[in-house]
Amino acid sequence: MKGVNRFRRLPFFYGWVIVGTAVMGMTILYGGRNSFAVFFLPILDEFGWSRASTALMFSLNLFIYGFVAPITGSLADRWKPRAVMTAGIIILSLSTVGCAFAHELWHFYLLFGVLMPIGQASCGWPILGPTVVNWFVRRRGRAIGLGQIGGGLSFTFVLFTEFVISKVGWRYTFFIIAGILIVVLLPLYLFFMYYRPEDKGMKAYGSAETAVANHLVIEPSKGTNPLSNEWTLRSAMKTYQLWLLVISYFLFWGLAGYLIQAHQVKFAVDMGYSSAFAASIFALFGICTVAGLLSASLSDWLGREKTITLSTIIAFGSVLALLSVRDNSQPWLLYLYATCFGYANGLYWPTIHASAADIFRGRNFGAIAGLLVTGVGTGGIIGPWLGGYIYDISGSYFSAFSLCLVCFVLACIAIWIAAPRDAAKRLRLP
Repeated sequence: MKGVNRFRRLPFFYGWVIVGTAVMGMTILYGGRNSFAVFFLPILDEFGWSRASTALMFSLNLFIYGFVAPITGSLADRWKPRAVMTAGIIILSLSTVGCAFAHELWHFYLLFGVLMPIGQASCGWPILGPTVVNWFVRRRGRAIGLGQIGGGLSFTFVLFTEFVISKVGWRYTFFIIAGILIVVLLPLYLFFMYYRPEDKGMKAYGSAETAVANHLVIEPSKGTNPLSNEWTLRSAMKTYQLWLLVISYFLFWGLAGYLIQAHQVKFAVDMGYSSAFAASIFALFGICTVAGLLSASLSDWLGREKTITLSTIIAFGSVLALLSVRDNSQPWLLYLYATCFGYANGLYWPTIHASAADIFRGRNFGAIAGLLVTGVGTGGIIGPWLGGYIYDISGSYFSAFSLCLVCFVLACIAIWIAAPRDAAKRLRLP
């Protein structure tokens, strides 16, 4: 209790420290993965592989990440989250260093495509997301949105990566990224991360004062049976609502989002822009993603479905701007794309997780949230590769980016059918 008393003298709720730790973790963890877009150029130049086969390493990364996410989320629910996260950082650091020594395509497939995402899933959002959910009952949409700011800032990390590559080369850059993981992120997790408020002797923000120790109690919706609030991954998988959320995430961010993300820098270079300018567009995308995340509390009063519809409309317009780029004479189109697409993604990310948290209550949310990430990973193995393949056979990204427009619309429809606005009231455990 001594540590609890010291905590209670703090002038703010410790859950915001958890949110801040999530921001730092997301920025560093996913900054390395998102930097693929700037590693893509020198690797293509050095080895001369096709765009599809080279982009496949990024696709594999996303697929393995999505496949492992439910496992790591379940481990955090049932075992020792801090141990899982520490192991994840070590695996990620070693595989990142290994990329510096890669000379064959299969080396990148193994290191970047398989081992790195195992590490990322073990210390990234599949655990950070449920941690934030555990600490907040009220203001959950806002807390998740703030926690995911690091996801937006990770795109600005690309500017740092591009600068380092220009100074020391892409191989030494992998060493530097691994060093940041060990020196900065590992101590941060070890000293500040608590998976549940009960681990700190506290209660979740907005929970009833009678909350049972070691159990996150969520006040039941009117008309529901409180005993039916405890979902497991198995029971959630029997509902069509969960699979619609997975499909939406698969389409919007997994397939469409990562297709564009993997190829946007190369697309801009093809249009006649410098790699530094293309990286700056990527950074603007990240900054505007942060703006969208900061607006995520819209979903707490506007509603999850309406917020995602707004996100879809903005994302649709952004890709239309990207499709309008023909040369380097109208850079404002790229600025418009980055601004709108970043903001749209910032709105979408926390809203889809808040939707899942609204419907599927209980201590097993880590595994359920992990399955959402599986949807992203499944789309991710298709998107980047498909974008490269379409370019290789057509010499243009037009068809690939047009496909993304269809994905956005279908993802929005799936959310409306899942109906998180009232699913929690009418849905019962199977």
